[in-house]
Formats: sequence, C-alpha cells, structure tokens
Amino acid sequence: MLRHKPIKELFEQRQHGAQDRHVRCYDERTLVAQRAEIADVIESGVKPLLRMTTVSGRTLRCTKDHAVFTPDGWRKAGELEVGDSVMAQAAAVRPSEALVPPGLRQGVGAWASMQHKRLIKEMDVCYLCSRLFPREALELDHVVPVAADLMKALDEKNLAPACPECHERKSAAEQALAQRGGELAVARPDMIVSVADDGEEMTYDLSVEGPWHNFLADGIVVHNSYNEESGRYRELQPVFYTPAESRHLVQQGRPGKYEFVPGTPEQHKLVTEEMEAAYRQAYASYQQMLEAGVAREVARAVLPVGLFSSMYATCNARSLMHFLSLRTKDERAKTPSFPQREIEMVAEQMETLWAGLMPLTHAAYNAQGRVAP
Repeated sequence: MLRHKPIKELFEQRQHGAQDRHVRCYDERTLVAQRAEIADVIESGVKPLLRMTTVSGRTLRCTKDHAVFTPDGWRKAGELEVGDSVMAQAAAVRPSEALVPPGLRQGVGAWASMQHKRLIKEMDVCYLCSRLFPREALELDHVVPVAADLMKALDEKNLAPACPECHERKSAAEQALAQRGGELAVARPDMIVSVADDGEEMTYDLSVEGPWHNFLADGIVVHNSYNEESGRYRELQPVFYTPAESRHLVQQGRPGKYEFVPGTPEQHKLVTEEMEAAYRQAYASYQQMLEAGVAREVARAVLPVGLFSSMYATCNARSLMHFLSLRTKDERAKTPSFPQREIEMVAEQMETLWAGLMPLTHAAYNAQGRVAP
C-alpha cells in the first residue's frame, strides 16, 4: 500500500493518463519525513512474495530482493528474520525555533564558516546530490539540523559539503519544520514478529526521485523497487556524455603499453559536434518510434552507449576497495591499473564519498598499496 493506495492502482492510473505525483519518503540521515516525486510505476511480472509483520501490527508484502530500511541501513527483505527491526512511520515532538536563540544560531553559523577550508576539499562532492563541485561552490551543512539536536551544533562530524541548490532546499524544509507545537513525522525502529512466504502474484515497481530514493509502503520505509534504470520499463531521458577538454583523446603506443595524450582544439571540437549530432538524431528516432506506439524495449535499440544511466547498488568496504584498485590509476597502488577514463571518473567520486564515511579505513587502504584485504 502507498498512501493507503495499492501500487497496482497507481500503475493503472498512469496507464490511463492520471497519476499521483508524490509519496512520502524519509531523509536517511535525520529520519524526518519528506515528499518525493514519483518517477515511474512499472509492472514487473509474477514473482514470489513474503509477508512481514511488525510488533506494532504493520504488514509488508514484497519480493525477497526488495530493499527495506533498517536501523543498520538497507537490507534485502529475504535476509530479515524475527527479532530484526525495520524503520517505520512514527511521530515526534516538532522542534521549536525558540530552543535556538538568534544569537546562538548566528554563532553556530560563524563557527561552521570557519571550518569551510579545512573540511571541504578543493574538489568535493555534495552529500545530498552526489555531484562534484570546487570548494568555493560548496557550503557546510548541518546534516542533523541545529533545531533538531542542539548537541550536534558544534560537532564537525555533523558537517558535510552541500551545493547551494541542495543547501537552500534543505534549509527551507528545515525552517518549515521548525515551528512550535504539534508533531513531526519521523521513522523509528519497529521489530519484526513474523516472516512467511505469501504465494505469487503480479508485482509492481515504484521509482521515486532523489536525493532519498525511498518511499513508505504499509507504514514501512522501503527502497526503489529496481536497481538499474531500464529502457525496457521506462522512457529514457536525453542525458548524454560528451568529453570535457581535460579528457585525453589520442592513444599512443602498442596494446598493453599505450597511453593517452591531449587532443588538439580541432579534435575536441570535432568530437563534441559529431557526438551531439549523433545523439540528437538517435534520440529523435527513439521518440518517433515511441510516439508511433513501438515498445520501449524495441525503440531503445537506436540509443548509443553515450546515454547516461543510473543505478542503485550496495557493497561492503572490501568490495569497494577491490573495485577502486581496478578502476583508478594511482601511484600508490602496488598493482598498476589502466582504466578507461570514464569509469575512473565514476570511481573517483565513489572514493571521495567513501573517504568521508570511513577515513581510517581509507587511509589504511592507501598505506597498504591500495590492495583490498
């Protein structure tokens, strides 16, 4: 269920042109409820289900591989057992601006500004949208709002870089919440009391926009239903890759010992113009087939590899270290690697996020020659 409405009903509404546009989601750091826009609703075929019941009486029916939010992070439903807990909707006392006097709020803001150069790298990632920015384009944001927990106001571990757009949006949401009286919708642990197989039936996938790709189903916080954006189930958007000027274009040397060197301005101009022309033509053909009623899984065949895709994945630190050892080139590495630059750019952003989450492990990884244990 979703807003007391089955996902199947949302799917049928979309088939007839009508649709609900938003669902409740949760900030995975503060656990405060927000609204997220529905990106797509997909019919995913008949699959086996399980039924999970919590101590508060909530019941969730989902596939075994559906990710469910728990106090320990995201876990597959099939991995959960009686005695484990899931994050479910709850209510808390709404924070009050009166708890944070204006003078103290200004002092906290001044202190945070003083940490800017020390805590933000020259090129760093916005923790809300995961995009890369230069230091001067980022601000330090209190992950847990000052009004929500004054004890974390001067805790530098509660500071994270945020781009102006995300920072403004998050601040506006916090100000709307910081009102006296009333209750605040939050997520709290709810213990599982039973898990059982529950037959097979048609399933439906729901995808919501970020930064928090989750939604509330039967009172329990669950993740997007599918991991990778698929052109079989949704219309792909025209977001394509063109190399920046920093991307070396010319390959020299023999296989196994070749290197890339910068191209000329004329080569960069040619690459950009030809790629854009090919992308526009391919996407126009794709749109023309869709408008003619051709299935998405057929029409997508004309789209080139330069089309951006998105996916959601989980891994442990060891798996990530192994990936980085193969997909980054680093002079500290015991075993040299020569990745294609495009995948290396993705790996570099992943490493930046990981280094912020696990600085000691990241330092040990580099000290040991960037080899996974």
